Amino acid sequence: MAGRWVTNLCFHGIGSPNREREPGESSYWVDQETFSRVLDVVAARSDVRLSFDDGNASDLAVALPELVDRGLNATFFPVAARLDRPGNLTRTDVRALVTAGMTVGSHGMHHRSWRGMDAAAMSDELDRARSEIAAAAGRPVTAAACPLGAYDRTVLLALRRRGYEAVYTSDRAGALERAWLQPRFSVRATDDVEDVRAVLERSSGAARAVRAAARIVAKSLR
Repeated sequence: MAGRWVTNLCFHGIGSPNREREPGESSYWVDQETFSRVLDVVAARSDVRLSFDDGNASDLAVALPELVDRGLNATFFPVAARLDRPGNLTRTDVRALVTAGMTVGSHGMHHRSWRGMDAAAMSDELDRARSEIAAAAGRPVTAAACPLGAYDRTVLLALRRRGYEAVYTSDRAGALERAWLQPRFSVRATDDVEDVRAVLERSSGAARAVRAAARIVAKSLR
């Protein structure tokens, strides 16, 4: 039994990036006021899960205190090769997130699509990255978030064979709370709190969620 329907909200950076590492990255950074207001909405609901991709320094400096203030938990997915680089989480930061009661997963080694990789590159992204992040966290890493929201049947099979217990995507759909594949809605710079409320209401309908799940199944079989 996969349980009830939930909505996964994903953040990337809070505030403003010092520089764009990738084209369009700034469009996924949310200003701090909007972030705080979204958390106020989420704090009143039990059907919302939070996650943070990329391992930006704002995860610890901005997001963590706001989460702790509201008694909220989240899963953080850093990029292994970015740890200890300016503007990113350090390995000490990753341990601090865990100490504060947060969960840490893997967003791979270099923030690149996992589709079409050869065996060596796949091992780098799914094995070495996992080991490095687990060493920083001080505990096993059991969840992964697909960079750029990209995946296919080969990627999912590789993740299953490696024993990942949950895999997060960017499919903008509701999720069954205990399902292995977890679609998420990324909150973007142009979103305000009312946009997020609308997402929560739309994704909470079981019929809509079932239709979205059918689309995701088709994607996973390609």
